[in-house]
Amino acid sequence: MNDETEINRMIAIWREILVKEENSWVMFEHGTCLILLEPEENLRVQAIEIMKMWGPVVPGTSSGDFKVDTWEDLPGWTVFYHHPDMANYVSPEEFGEESEDQVRNDMIIGLIGRNKRSEDAQSLKIVHLEDKKNE
Repeated sequence: MNDETEINRMIAIWREILVKEENSWVMFEHGTCLILLEPEENLRVQAIEIMKMWGPVVPGTSSGDFKVDTWEDLPGWTVFYHHPDMANYVSPEEFGEESEDQVRNDMIIGLIGRNKRSEDAQSLKIVHLEDKKNE
C-alpha cells in the first residue's frame, strides 16, 4: 500500500471503524492497525516494538490464529489476532467472490489479513499515526 490514495482510503476506513475509540493508533504500510491502549512517550517506537513481538506469523502457534468480523455499515471484514489490539481490514475487492460456505470465506479472509500483518511485521513501516494522548 504505497499509493497515497490507498493510504488515505485505509486511514478513512480505520477512522470509521474506530469512530468511538479514544486511544492512539498506528497503521503500518500493509494496513495493519495497532491500537495503543497504554501509549508511551514515543508511539512510533512503541508500535514497532509491539509489531516485532506480536506481528510475525509462526506456524503451529497462536500467532497464526485469527477471527473475522463484519461491520453493519462498512463493506468488508476486520481480522483480529492473538494480540487483541492488532487488526487488518480486508475489502470485498481483495476477497473476490463469496461462496455459500461461511467457514471457507472466513478462512480466506483471515489468511488475506494475516498475510498483511506478516508483511508489516517484516517491513515495520508506519504510514499513519493518530496521537490521541496529546489531544
